[in-house]
Amino acid sequence: MTTRRIGSLTVSPIGYGCMSLSHAYGTPPSREYAEQMLNRALDAGYTFLDTAALYGFGANETLIGEVLKGRRQEFVLASKCGMFRNDAGVREINGRPEAIRKVCEASLKRLQTDVIDLYYLHRWDRNVPIEESVGTLGELVREGKIREVGLSEVSAETLLKAHKEYPIAAVQSEYSCGAVTWKLPYWMPVKNWVPRWWRSVRWPASFSPIPCGI
Repeated sequence: MTTRRIGSLTVSPIGYGCMSLSHAYGTPPSREYAEQMLNRALDAGYTFLDTAALYGFGANETLIGEVLKGRRQEFVLASKCGMFRNDAGVREINGRPEAIRKVCEASLKRLQTDVIDLYYLHRWDRNVPIEESVGTLGELVREGKIREVGLSEVSAETLLKAHKEYPIAAVQSEYSCGAVTWKLPYWMPVKNWVPRWWRSVRWPASFSPIPCGI
């Protein structure tokens, strides 16, 4: 079976994004259907599952924890911090160390696991230096709570700063026919952005390759 490497992790070339089982893109499916999809994904050979604290405001992580706790050794688990539901019940982007730690602890409990394999900063909090947020993620690696650090939706400049603070194993960004035409120009031309990205990080993790199903 063909595999890819993300830092120290080995994953299937195509991962299974779990977001739509609890969040966005219309009404989420039934619990029964969601359980079937998660188990079928593993049965079909997907070994890389992606979720986030934001998805369903924690419901997606809870679903994965409850359904797949008996199959935890069969897949690499990716989740995200930095964007979540706060105590007021609204979405918040917060990359401060105390927020990252709080969200991580809550995610570990919902996912019913001792460690998250790949932990992304879901969005960069512009009020916090990227080095401070990534430094906290590095501390979580050393504490054994996460295995690898990732970033989501950042520019090449931000990536390079972060990578100097702690090695970044993956960068998740939408990379599709839609993204190339409307999103990447906000960062820099593709011909300049991709080579600089690739020199620093060996694994670009693309999401929505067919623009969210068009």
